[in-house]
Amino acid sequence: MTSESTPQREILTYEQFGIATRELAQTIADSGFQPDIILSIARGGFFLGAGLGYALGVKNSFTISVEFYTGIGERLPMPVVLPPVPNRIDVRGARVLIADDVADSGETLKLVQDFCEGYALEAKCAVLYEKPGTIIKPDYAWRITDKWIDFPWSAQPPVNFGLSH
Repeated sequence: MTSESTPQREILTYEQFGIATRELAQTIADSGFQPDIILSIARGGFFLGAGLGYALGVKNSFTISVEFYTGIGERLPMPVVLPPVPNRIDVRGARVLIADDVADSGETLKLVQDFCEGYALEAKCAVLYEKPGTIIKPDYAWRITDKWIDFPWSAQPPVNFGLSH
């Protein structure tokens, strides 16, 4: 990465992620919202959902896998829920906290909010980053940025299988 491209990216380290998760959890707690369930949007929301679960003392957690982005700036025409799809009955009457890494376009959050609608008692969204152009304004966001974000869990390419140590 050149120094010229550095301003175009937001870099999140694991250490900053830990701080961000605790600060976001405190914001949620201060708001008075006490979730019964954390519904993490895979894959980026796994990390935040788990961290918020521990920080807020919420043991009930579910995951919904949604594919939308296929690369930097490359995405499908619309987000798609991948199997296995969680059973909506599991969120019936519950206060659900939807966790994801970023609200970029907001399409993924909207899809998951719609999934919960009519079943959950209440569904709120928490993200690490909110982008200005999102169609869904998250209830809780740690930071707002218009930059591409390098998350610590996706900054490196996947490891290769079959290579010796």
